[in-house]
Amino acid sequence: MKLQAPKGTRDFYPREMAWQNFLFDAWRKVSVRNGFEQVDGPVFESLDLYKVKSGDGIVSELFHFEDRGGRGMAIRPEFTPTLARMVADRAASLPRPIKWFCMPNFCRAERPQRGRLREFWQWNIDMLGLDSPIADAEVIYTAVDFLREVGLTSSHVRIKLSHRQTVQSILGKLGVPLDRMTEAFALLDRRDKIEEDQFAQQAAVLGLDADSAKRFDEVCRMKYRAGGLDKLRESLAIHDTLDDLRQLDEQLHAFGIADWCEYDLGIVRGLAYYTGTVFEIHETTGAMRAIAGGGRYDRLIELFGGPPTPAVGFGMGDVVISLVLFDKGLIPETIMPRPDVFALALTDAAAKQLAALCIDLRRQGLHTRFSYRSTRSLGKLLKEATACNARYAVILDDKIMERQVEVKDLESGEQWAVGIDQLPQAFSGRARDED
Repeated sequence: MKLQAPKGTRDFYPREMAWQNFLFDAWRKVSVRNGFEQVDGPVFESLDLYKVKSGDGIVSELFHFEDRGGRGMAIRPEFTPTLARMVADRAASLPRPIKWFCMPNFCRAERPQRGRLREFWQWNIDMLGLDSPIADAEVIYTAVDFLREVGLTSSHVRIKLSHRQTVQSILGKLGVPLDRMTEAFALLDRRDKIEEDQFAQQAAVLGLDADSAKRFDEVCRMKYRAGGLDKLRESLAIHDTLDDLRQLDEQLHAFGIADWCEYDLGIVRGLAYYTGTVFEIHETTGAMRAIAGGGRYDRLIELFGGPPTPAVGFGMGDVVISLVLFDKGLIPETIMPRPDVFALALTDAAAKQLAALCIDLRRQGLHTRFSYRSTRSLGKLLKEATACNARYAVILDDKIMERQVEVKDLESGEQWAVGIDQLPQAFSGRARDED
């Protein structure tokens, strides 16, 4: 019987694992240099934890089960409820602002498609305890910092920003009742995924006539570069709901990332717990789903028994960003771990010294490999050393009896003799100078 990995999951062979490590290293490096501290939580939680945040409807989207005590449990589909639980549990003792990041794996019971799998890893950045646009801007800046880190530019991706209260005010003036706002936000969130006539039908259900539905559609498509809030204000003919966006706009310029950003009132994020600024990161061609998304969720910690705590954050999954970088040709050619040393023996006597030499080099902190083949052919062994992308070959021959070896630079072809007693120190210095 041939068994396969579950649908919507991935096997990570060495090269795929090397890419995953490269991506995680970039996430971690960017997080740390922007002052975020790493956290994590259980891979499964009480099913009620997710119901608190998203309601009973979330259950169909989860892999859930009963434990031996009959308690409902679920494999985590996201980290925000866990984060909220953790903050609520120690709210009085945590320093403010709280700046956390994590890179957990999640599972969601949904239909796999390009850019969306049932199991994935996600980078989460969250900043809590600061009720100021500077927190929103710093979170967004951290996302931009990562995009730059992996070679993307503002011509590749756009950060689309909106504000839930601004959009709610507009929808209210168009005739959407306050008690239908959640449905209106959900419709806006699906705007580009449904046909025009279907959009009009669902807008009519919200109580919008044809003219209002048309205006509703126009609202979805209003896009202005950062700094263009006056034009947005004129287009909307409103004067009292852009203050938060204006303060954020000032911070985006202060952080030097305004050229990455644009205001797009079609971005509302379908999740009801968002309270203010919301944003998504999109590839400029529109060929992919959102690379990342997030916003401000100022009332979530209270739902989990904590004190009022302003909060803003985002999540970026590994699947979409990997596809974008692959499509742009930005996957580094050398992501596999590169050996510092490949040791090879040209005689039987030298072969007896091979293991001890390699162990000594490894103890010096050098990534050292050797051939498991019985051949004594220099050409074949050097070919093996080159195939694994080693920096240097250490060649053992009969001179080993005189405690001498040859070192060959596999890139330049330079070769020189080294006393075996001096090899670890001398070689270690040369190899590390190149890093």
